[in-house]
Amino acid sequence: MTLYKRGRKYSISVWVDGVRYLKSTGTTNRREAETIEREFREELNRRRHQIREASPDMTFADLAARFLADGSPRPYHLDRLKVLLPYFGETSIGRITKNLAIAFRRHRHSQKRITDTTVNRDLECLRSMLFWALDEGLISTNPLSRVRMTRERKKPRFVISVAEEDLLLKSAAPHLAAIIVAALDTGMRRGEILTQRWEHIDFNRQILSVTHSKTPEGEAREIPLTGRLAEFLESQRKEEGLVFTFKGRPIHKIKTAWAAAIRRAGIRYYRFHDLRHAFNSRMMEAGVLQEIRKALMGHSSGEDVHSTYVHVELPIKREAIRKLEAWVRSQRKQLPEKGHNHETEPTAPDDTRRAALDHGTLPGSGGNTVSADWRGCRVLARQPPPGRSRGNGGS
Repeated sequence: MTLYKRGRKYSISVWVDGVRYLKSTGTTNRREAETIEREFREELNRRRHQIREASPDMTFADLAARFLADGSPRPYHLDRLKVLLPYFGETSIGRITKNLAIAFRRHRHSQKRITDTTVNRDLECLRSMLFWALDEGLISTNPLSRVRMTRERKKPRFVISVAEEDLLLKSAAPHLAAIIVAALDTGMRRGEILTQRWEHIDFNRQILSVTHSKTPEGEAREIPLTGRLAEFLESQRKEEGLVFTFKGRPIHKIKTAWAAAIRRAGIRYYRFHDLRHAFNSRMMEAGVLQEIRKALMGHSSGEDVHSTYVHVELPIKREAIRKLEAWVRSQRKQLPEKGHNHETEPTAPDDTRRAALDHGTLPGSGGNTVSADWRGCRVLARQPPPGRSRGNGGS
């Protein structure tokens, strides 16, 4: 008997695949209890055969809460939901249409000055969440599956010069200076740098294996160390743990420290990700081939079917890093010729780099001798950067 009285109210007991399900009907009326029992059985049967009922009346706010709890949210979902929820929060997911998406685009542009690229990312987040709702059976179709995004206009991206790099390193906080050097000398992403571990650095072979990457191609890729990065890592060497920390604690964000360093340096504004672009551009200027640059940076190997079988050997990577260091040295030697506003000494050659560092000076840091302690990537004898030059794009 599946329907029985417990006290004055009816309860349900149902066995499905050897599992007993109990539920109180909450009523003393047998006819109502039988209706509830029938609906409960149908629900268990649908669950057994993985048949989901559409819920087009669910609000977008409820969908977002369910997605964050049961889906696979990424950090960008949380960021985009800050603007999606105020607009779509009380709207039923069954009432979200292309026209509503167009109205949202107009609303975003009326609120503040933003690019079409930003709104495209908002709508892409909304579309991905609706695809998740479709997979969950909450809606029958995704109304934004074929929505056309506005064509995005490319912006010029400037590459940080060696002179600007020197100013930035002088102005950066010690923990940030080390991160900047790692970005410029390895081309690693910010997240890859902040999650890099000591266990994945081979000091005997002078090789860094990326601990964690956002792409499969970037995971565990091997990057030869430059001279200055090798010196810093050797001075800070540990058996395990994160490489880049602040007072022993993990670093999650560098936005504030980065903006402060740019302001103190008096140079044009760069995103931190532009350091990765600078690594790629410098390698290209040094004559490193595209496939080698892709392998070092963890990019995919392109659309060519034969690219799957392309493997860049470690000696070729080492040669690429040597070319990069040679290119940077040549740029430093040209700084006085270009009328740079502070003198620059030629960088010490590779065989004397360690001796220069042991004496406490950074080669190539300028006529003003800068005493440096690479144990914390800390500039001890800081001098205020030269006057800001608006011609250099100062912010």
